Order: sequence, then structure tokens, then C-alpha cells
Amino acid sequence: MKSLKLITAFFLSTALVAFGVMAQTTTTVPASKDAAATEKPAAMKDGADAEIRKFDKDAKKITLKHGPIKNLDMPGMTMVFQVKDTGLLDKLALLAIGDKIVFTAEQQQGAYVVTGAEKAVAK
Repeated sequence: MKSLKLITAFFLSTALVAFGVMAQTTTTVPASKDAAATEKPAAMKDGADAEIRKFDKDAKKITLKHGPIKNLDMPGMTMVFQVKDTGLLDKLALLAIGDKIVFTAEQQQGAYVVTGAEKAVAK
């Protein structure tokens, strides 16, 4: 009888330890879809916020009123950027003047070039 109690206690304690480990490894899910929607897309985590002011598909240029661009050490201002990637150019052409975007840019051969862009998620 004593060995049965020991075996039962052993299995019970093993089960509790296993349950505790499982409880610690569960992942959390955002409380709602809105909570996740306020985050920038993964590709745009370091992107700058901007508003489209002008777009010229033929000249492959876009004028943006943007916030600080960290990787370029540039403060917020309104300026013209080149868009060399044809796919990105087509994607930006679908947006309207006044639309808010999150974008990345680089300096390439003396010009400032938009290298990625996503429509901003309303907060």
C-alpha cells in the first residue's frame, strides 16, 4: 500500500511539473485585431511616416511630407524622392494625394530613393 501511494505521488508530481512547463511555453495572442493593426509592418519597422503630396509616374518621382528618417539622419520635411523599382512605382500609383504611408529610403548615387512603402494603418 505504501508503494502505491509513492507511485501515485510520483506520477501526480510529474504531471504537475509537466503542466507547469506547458503553461510557461504558451504564446499570447493580441487582445484584438485592432491591437496588431496599430503596429508597422515588419518590413517597415524602421520606416518613416509620410504623406503623399505629389506623384509623377512618368518621371519616377514622388513628393513626400515626411517625418524623421533615422537611417539618413534626416529631420522631417517635404522633399522629392526617386522611385527606381517599377513594382514599387506601380504600387504607389494606386495611392492618392494625401494618403499616409510608411516608407524606407536610401541615398543612391547622390539621389534619395524610396526603397519600400506601405499604406499607413489608421490608428
